[in-house]
This record gives sequence, structure tokens and C-alpha cells, in this order.
Amino acid sequence: MTGMPPDVEAAFFDLDNTVVRGASLFYFARGLAARGFFSRRELQGFTRRAVHYALRGEVHGHLVEVRELALAFVAGHTTAEIRGIGEEVYDEHVEAKVRPGAQALARGHLAAGAPVWLVTAAPVELADVVARRLGFTGALGTVAESVDGVYTGRLIGEPLHGPAKAEAVAALARASGWDLARCAAYSDSANDLPLLSMVGHAVAVNPDRALRRHAAAHGWPVLEFRTWQHAVRWTRRLGAAGALGAGAFVLAGLVRRGR
Repeated sequence: MTGMPPDVEAAFFDLDNTVVRGASLFYFARGLAARGFFSRRELQGFTRRAVHYALRGEVHGHLVEVRELALAFVAGHTTAEIRGIGEEVYDEHVEAKVRPGAQALARGHLAAGAPVWLVTAAPVELADVVARRLGFTGALGTVAESVDGVYTGRLIGEPLHGPAKAEAVAALARASGWDLARCAAYSDSANDLPLLSMVGHAVAVNPDRALRRHAAAHGWPVLEFRTWQHAVRWTRRLGAAGALGAGAFVLAGLVRRGR
């Protein structure tokens, strides 16, 4: 298959803008908002903070805000409830956003006998649903602590973003006996350079400008699953600040509709 490296022991796929168009965290937020997890005031406050971070380009600060907000909203709820919502969010928002090109690549790896893992900073509850629905081998995602099936409002480890994502994949590879030099990784974002740089077959998918430059400098393949018009529009907007801003406007739309 075009774009699929040969003789791969395992393949790792980022989720947002790689396998799925857009930000899965905000699809999840839409699902929670529709079910009364957020008040209008809380949504407005989050939107203001998201816009603030987007304009200033403070990605880490925004991730901290997202993490703390998400943990506060799920605290006291059962894991079964949140996983059930994850299933519904997939049907309502995510399924239609799956990129056929990325799905075909994953199927190619699976057909060749290579495990395929989804690796994302999104909640593992949502990551597990997406991976299972797409037939992937498994998923790694950000894990919220639970006791006796109820979320505590604390996180286990760090959000799977940047170096933490690479460390999680390295640990999985060690446990599974895979040689990372014979593994492949797919991502759209320069945030995933720690992961992409440690595998033998790094592939930039719908890349942001920083990743596109890095891929060109290192001879990595670049795959584009967007339409030409879509690609031009996103090339102008991309970068972490642009992505955060887009998420902010999604939440702003929810506020305007009174959810």
C-alpha cells in the first residue's frame, strides 16, 4: 500500500487530525455538555481561557487547564457512565470524522500482521472506543484515577502528550518485545516529534508547518488526506495556537446554543 512502510513490527497512530478530523477532546466535551456535565458559566469561563492561551500560544498552560477542568467534571461519576458516553460520542461526533486514508493505512498494517495502536492525549475511555470501533489492536490515552469504579478527580501519571506519549509507547514496545527501529508512527503534529523520532519509520500525516519542515529536513514521508482546499486553509491556521483556537470556538458555539 502506498505510504505504508514494509516489514513493520507495530504501528502507532496519533488520533486528532491524523485518524480523526478535528479535536477528539472537544467532541467529548460536546457530549458531556449535552448531558449536563457543564454549566453555561463553566463553559464560558473555559472558552475565555482557551482563547487566551490560543492567542498567546501557551500550549502547556492550556493543557493544564483542560486536564484540571476535565478531572473536576468527571469526579464522582462512575467509569461505566463515562465509558458509555464515550460510545455515544463516537456515534454522534467521531465516526463521521474518521479519515479513510488513515483507516486504510491501519488496516494495511493489520493485514500484514502488525499490531496497530492508537496513542493520544485524549481520555483513554474515548481512545479505547475509537480503537475498538476501528479494529485497532489497542489504545493508550490519558488515564484518570478511579476507586471502586468512581473517578477521584486525580490523574494517573501525565497526559499522553509530547515526551509522555513517547515514553508510553517505549514502555509498550519493551513489554511486547518490539524493536522501535522496525516500528512506524503516524502524526500530524510537531508535538509528537519525541515519538516520531524514536521509531524507524516516521510518517507525517496532514502535518502542521513545523512537522512539515522537520519531515522535509529528515526525509520522512508526508501523507495528505485532506482535500486541496482544506489543506490550504489548515496550513494557514495550523500550529498549536490555531488548533486551540478552533477548539475554543467549538465550545463558544455550545455556549451560544445554551448547552
